[in-house]
Amino acid sequence: MWVFEETLPNDPDLEHAVEDANMLVFVTPHQFIEGICKRLVGKIKGDVEAISLIKGMEVKTGGPCMISSLINKQLGVNCCVLMGANIGDELILQNGLYLLRWVGCQHLVLFVQIAMEKFSEETIGYREDKEVAQRWVQIFGTPYFRVSAVSIEGVELCGTLKNVVAIAAGFVDGLEMGNNAKVAIMRISFNEMKAFSKLMFPSVCDNTFLESCGIADLIITCLGGSNRKVADAFARSGGKRYFHELETELLQGQKLQGVKTTGEVYEVLCQRGWQQSFPLFQTVHVICTGHLPPSAITQQRLDEN
Repeated sequence: MWVFEETLPNDPDLEHAVEDANMLVFVTPHQFIEGICKRLVGKIKGDVEAISLIKGMEVKTGGPCMISSLINKQLGVNCCVLMGANIGDELILQNGLYLLRWVGCQHLVLFVQIAMEKFSEETIGYREDKEVAQRWVQIFGTPYFRVSAVSIEGVELCGTLKNVVAIAAGFVDGLEMGNNAKVAIMRISFNEMKAFSKLMFPSVCDNTFLESCGIADLIITCLGGSNRKVADAFARSGGKRYFHELETELLQGQKLQGVKTTGEVYEVLCQRGWQQSFPLFQTVHVICTGHLPPSAITQQRLDEN
């Protein structure tokens, strides 16, 4: 059940807002999380449990760092993740769902909408303590919002990589290539997601990719959502408009995550010499940076299988 009360105060003071909290939910564009964590050091209780709904990664000189790991290292707290197949606009309308959203990374605004009770699902990824994960399942789960818990390896990375795939799907839509081409790109992308995840986390289970955080999230993100929408507009412009302009025009203040993630993934590929093993991920990045036209999304040698 959702336990956020209607009277939950809208507190613009981040440090004050968390001082008595024993469970923290992180929901913010991933480029801001490191600065937020620095502000929270020494400001939270020692027994706090955290969960991240953030898709993305930070690429350091020593390699990539997933957002939950960054929260864990900077704050010294156990951090689970919640990833899965849903479109935010539908979730906001579900059964009085109290959604906490960062606005300008300054404060939280509480959205309370009319009950609709549309069915959807998500996946919680946990590290070692399944009992903690089950507490999060009880908090987030409802009869029409099904939440399952699996080992964290691969869960967070699937939520990150699907935004790269959504950019590719948007290119296909914008070029009006049709559903056959779009499904082909999704299949190739799914294979690259699995291969990338297994290289990063060799212990990841194949079943993880069949959870809501895997194939289901990939499908829904390629059908709708902000990354697909903006990439569609980019392709229709022939790649002549800038992504930041389209973000401002189309997203009404929401921050686009997919384009930044393509750069982060490409940086990891270069660091580890994996470029040739992930031709689609590489092609999406090169298109986003303007070095290839959107039409290149189906013109490159994307799959050896």
